Amino acid sequence: MRKVTPYILIGIILTAAALLIFTGDNEQRKVLDERMSFRKKDKIPYGTYVAFESLNSLFPTSSISVNSSSPGNWDSLSFYENNQALIIVSPFFFADEFEMKKLIRFAENGNDVFISTAMLSEDAKNTMSFGISYVDVFQMVARKNPKDTLKVRLESPPFTDNKTYRYPGKRFDTYFFRMDTAITTVLGTGRDEDTNFVHLKAGKGNLYLHLAPMAFTNYFLLKGDNIRYYEEVLSVISPRTKKVVWDEYYLTKRRSYNSPSGDEESKGWLRALFSYPALKWALLTAIFTLLLYVLMEMRRKQRYIPVITKPRNDSLDFVKTIGRLYYDKGDHKNLCRKMSAYFLEHVRNRYKLATGNLNDDLVRNLQFKTGVNEEELRNIVYFIRDIENAPSISEHQLAHFHKQLESFYSKA
Repeated sequence: MRKVTPYILIGIILTAAALLIFTGDNEQRKVLDERMSFRKKDKIPYGTYVAFESLNSLFPTSSISVNSSSPGNWDSLSFYENNQALIIVSPFFFADEFEMKKLIRFAENGNDVFISTAMLSEDAKNTMSFGISYVDVFQMVARKNPKDTLKVRLESPPFTDNKTYRYPGKRFDTYFFRMDTAITTVLGTGRDEDTNFVHLKAGKGNLYLHLAPMAFTNYFLLKGDNIRYYEEVLSVISPRTKKVVWDEYYLTKRRSYNSPSGDEESKGWLRALFSYPALKWALLTAIFTLLLYVLMEMRRKQRYIPVITKPRNDSLDFVKTIGRLYYDKGDHKNLCRKMSAYFLEHVRNRYKLATGNLNDDLVRNLQFKTGVNEEELRNIVYFIRDIENAPSISEHQLAHFHKQLESFYSKA
């Protein structure tokens, strides 16, 4: 069995590798990335890499930059300069009233604002007095894999080319069904000759609104000679433009596909997960379990505290041991010397009295500070003074001297 096992493992590995190689290539050839990112760095079919990179050739004398801030908070544009262009390409343009005022004020100062989008907020439509049909958009969202053909055409005049451009990808376009013709110029149409590209004059500048943003994606521009359509559309921007800014702010300010008016905010990823009851309770259970685990681990874990005994006074034991040693040896005189030295040290430290002369002055001063009877103090001091001259100290004298010292310590 051991000899066969390695060959079985090798066979399984080779089979898995073969399946990955052959089936992986087939899947890759079949699957098309249909995400509508509209981002300048994306080279997927519905990114805008080609459109952004073509700006250098369309505006060779202009500086090209990217903006991701809301109107009024720009870094690359100024409200006090002219000959600037702001290009907004996004499937949804949900600008509020404040943002629309900023954009129009920017255009009025001699600048161009170009917006290519399929769905606008109510504030944007009301500001420009437009009515836009979303019927085709709703039909596209309702279908999981919509396969339709986008058709766009430019008006002649002002354009010299009125050719119809198309591609077999997603349509995702809308059209105007109401506009103020006194201030609006039609520049292009879509399928069924419905208007999808207009121009509005704003002070010294211009505002262009284009309702077929898919015409700016990589898939459309690389199909046939569709890049010609892109060049013609952006030719409306003044050739004197010094700054061209590609805006990606409205790519992040999106709303729900089912709410073209922008009344309903798009669902967040957490709300999307909670829309499935089983997954919702699984996530809640996991979160609750994790929280419980964290709370349990936060409890204070204290080690066993040993019983600590009160420190012993070893010095006192030492003194007692030495005292017993001298007493047992019968060296009463030497023991009296030790007791006397301790007494005199006590007087010096506590009462601040000099003990060099053991006379009546010391007795009187000590009596004044301690309140002990003068006669008792005199007996102690004189006994200490006469210890050195005494040939020996008896046990009775030692006991009497000890008794006198204990009496002093208890009274002082």
